[in-house]
Amino acid sequence: MSNTFGFTISARQGRARTGVVSTPKGDIRTPAFMPVGTAATVKAMMPENVRATGADILLGNTYHLMLRPGAERIHNLGGLHKFMNWDRPILTDSGGFQVMSLTDLRKLSEEGVKFRSHIDGSEHNLTPERSMEIQKLLGSDIVMCFDECPALPADRKRIEESMQLSMRWAQRSRDAFGDRPGYALFGIQQGGLEEDMRGASAEALKSIEFDGYAIGGLAVGEGQEAMFGCLDYAPGQLPDDKPRYLMGVGKPDDIVGAVQRGVDMFDCVLPSRSGRTGQGQTRMGAINLRNARHKDDPRPLDADCSCPACTKYSRAYLHHVVKSQEIIGSMLLTWHNLHYYQELMAGLRDAISTGQLDAFVADFHALRAVGDIEPV
Repeated sequence: MSNTFGFTISARQGRARTGVVSTPKGDIRTPAFMPVGTAATVKAMMPENVRATGADILLGNTYHLMLRPGAERIHNLGGLHKFMNWDRPILTDSGGFQVMSLTDLRKLSEEGVKFRSHIDGSEHNLTPERSMEIQKLLGSDIVMCFDECPALPADRKRIEESMQLSMRWAQRSRDAFGDRPGYALFGIQQGGLEEDMRGASAEALKSIEFDGYAIGGLAVGEGQEAMFGCLDYAPGQLPDDKPRYLMGVGKPDDIVGAVQRGVDMFDCVLPSRSGRTGQGQTRMGAINLRNARHKDDPRPLDADCSCPACTKYSRAYLHHVVKSQEIIGSMLLTWHNLHYYQELMAGLRDAISTGQLDAFVADFHALRAVGDIEPV
C-alpha cells in the first residue's frame, strides 16, 4: 500500500501488460475488472463478498449518487467508502455517460449539461467543476474528467465537435481538481472510430497531464470488430507509463481482446445485471438458467468453479430459484459471475507474467467454442 498514487508495470507480452496501480486505500492488480456499484452497492452482493471474489476496486456513479442520496449527504456521513462499507479503492465516473443517455431530458452547452432527474424531474446543472466537487465530496480515489460522449454511429463533424468540447472540459476538470496528493484524476480520450481524432484527443490530454487515461466512447453500439479496430491504435496513443482504462467494457471476449491490445482496467454492469436475469458467465460461455434443460440437472453450473453457487447448489436449484424469482437466485448468480470475471483477470495477469498469454487466449476461445455440457 502506498501513500501516493502510482503505476508500475511488472511484465509485458506483446502489447499486453500486467502490474499494479498503487493507492493509499490499497493496490489494484492489473489487468483489473471493477465491479459496478452504481448507487453505492453492487446489486445483490455484500461488500465483503465482492472483495472475496478478488475485486481490488469498485466503481461508483456520480450521476446516480448526486441525485440520491446526494453527494453532500454522503460527505456528511463520512464519505462513500464508509457509507457503503468498502475500505478499498473506489473509482467514480463523471456522470457524462449517464447524461448522454438522457437525450430527451438534457440541454448541452459549453458550460455543461442542464438536465432533469429521471427520478423526480428536478432540474440539475452538471459542469466539469461541479463533477469534480461531487467526486471530491464522495471521496473517490480515482476521479474521472467530465466529458461528452456521442452515441455511435455519428458523423465526423459531430464526433470532432464533441471531442473538442470534451478536451476543453478536460482542462477545466484538471483546474478544478487541483492538487490532491493520494488521489488521481483520469483524462478520457474521445474521437469515435476516427484514428486522427483519437490521436488529437490523446495529444490534448497529454499536454494537460493526468494520472491515468481512459478510452471513452466505445461499447456504445459500434460492435466488437469496430471496437477492436479502434483498440489496435488507441491505447498506443496514450502514455505507456500510466494506466489505461476502457470504460464500460464488457463481455469476457471483449476484455481478453482489449488486454491483448494494451488495456489495464475495465468496468461493466454485465456480470451483475446478467446474474439478476438468470444468466451465468462461465468458461463455456453464457448459460441461461431459465432454460428447461436445467430443471432436473443435479450437476453444478461449472464444475471447475469454487464460488458458492457452483460448490453448494445444483443447476436444478438455480433454475428453480431463477424461475421463481427468489432473491437468492440473483445473489448466487451475481456472486458466480463476479467470481468468474475475477478468475479471468487473475488468469490473464498470470499468463502475461509467465509469457503464456497466447496459449491462455487460445484455450479461452477453444473452451467457449465447445459450449455448454450436454443435457442430462
